[in-house]
Amino acid sequence: MNNVLLILLVAGIFAVIGYVVRTVIANQNLRSAETIAKKTISDTEKAVEARKREGELAIKEEMHRHRQEFEAQTKIRRQELSNLEKRLLQKEENLDKRFEVIEKKERDVSKKNDDLSSKSRVVELELVKVNQQKDEQKKILEKISQMTSEEAKKILMKAMEEEAKKDAIILIKKLEQEARETATKKAKEIIAIAIQHNANTYTQEITVSAVPLPNDDIKGRIIGREGRNIRAFEQATGVDLIIDDTPDTITLSSFDGVRREIAKITLERLMADGRIHPSRIEEVATQVRKEMDDKIKSVGEDATLEVGITNLNPEIIKLIGKLKYRTSYGQNQLSHTLEVANIAGYLAAELGVDIQFCKKAGLLHDIGKAIDRDVEGTHHQMSADIAKQYGESPKMVNAILAHHEGIVHPESVEAFILQAADAISAARPGVRRETLEHYLKRIERLERVAESFVGVAKSYAVQAGREIRILVEPEDVDDAAANQLSQDIARKIETELEYPGQIKVTVIRETRYQEVAK
Repeated sequence: MNNVLLILLVAGIFAVIGYVVRTVIANQNLRSAETIAKKTISDTEKAVEARKREGELAIKEEMHRHRQEFEAQTKIRRQELSNLEKRLLQKEENLDKRFEVIEKKERDVSKKNDDLSSKSRVVELELVKVNQQKDEQKKILEKISQMTSEEAKKILMKAMEEEAKKDAIILIKKLEQEARETATKKAKEIIAIAIQHNANTYTQEITVSAVPLPNDDIKGRIIGREGRNIRAFEQATGVDLIIDDTPDTITLSSFDGVRREIAKITLERLMADGRIHPSRIEEVATQVRKEMDDKIKSVGEDATLEVGITNLNPEIIKLIGKLKYRTSYGQNQLSHTLEVANIAGYLAAELGVDIQFCKKAGLLHDIGKAIDRDVEGTHHQMSADIAKQYGESPKMVNAILAHHEGIVHPESVEAFILQAADAISAARPGVRRETLEHYLKRIERLERVAESFVGVAKSYAVQAGREIRILVEPEDVDDAAANQLSQDIARKIETELEYPGQIKVTVIRETRYQEVAK
């Protein structure tokens, strides 16, 4: 019994101990779970806080980036607005200047209109006086003669017509003189400035080239056995080779500048190479000729770039390059062409017309001179034909054709500008040369031919012999005879004289009536 009780006691003790142990373990587990939960919550809160900070940082970075982009765009827009404002201000200034010019022109026109109105009133008053005189003359005539009213009326009408014509002629001449004086003054100012801006110094060119020799002994090698090398050279180049007593020099003669340049380069290479014989001469000449084609093209391209003209046909560019080796009265034709283009562009700018058109017309106006030695005809007609062939406008063709006065009538302001620019370039002192004796003889012969006809009072060769003006006796030559006389003189000049280009024959028949006002 005691054992049983002891066992029960021990069992109770263990039960109590087990309960206590379980309770302790449960409490520990509970505390551990609470700790883990708290840690989890803390970690979660930290993670949320970190993500929140990262989000805020990302938002700040995004806002900063957007702000920078906005500021950059704003800066660009402000710059664009500033530029636009500057352009608007510039346009406004230009418009103001144009308005000022227009207002000035309007004032000038208004002033001229007022003057014309005043002069018209004067004419009307004069007509009133004439009518009064008519009435008085009618009464006088009816008194002192047996004339009928109709006869007297005819006499008075004739007298009135003559008087009115006289007054009208005086008025017209006065107005023309005033307009001419104003226009001449303005034109002189523009032309003077154009010449000042575009004048160049020219070296006069001739039709021969002197080639220096390394020594005088090489002349024999150039001549060759029985002169075969000279014959081969002249046949290959088309240039005359002149060997005289001038020491260390050989002269090349040709009116064709391209051939003369080819011959010069060929001779220089032959002398440098040392091999001079017919086959070698032909080989070198052929090679130099090909190189010259490329050089001519390059010269033409440089010329077009100099005046700012592009999109020209390659064939036209080659023709422009050829002008470098063409002269007119000693003036280099390419230099003349570039000068005309620049002067025409400046005049166009001053007058407010198409600058590019005028420059292009100046560049093409003498292009026919690149082929005039190979094709029959006048250079201005050939130039116009070339421009038409390569698709230039009728306006351009007319400007080119009319660049010499009296050929065709200029149909545009640009054509008149080209005509003036060409005259300025050709007529400036120092740009052209001709043997004085030859020139004077040609002028003398020209005037002598004109004065050989009956009825010719005096003749004057003008424009360097390109025009002859003939004054005839009005009593001996009527209008019909004057027309026939111009044709006869032109035919005689064609048959008896030699001259470059064309000569314009102008016959002037003038009748003057004079009266002295006392």
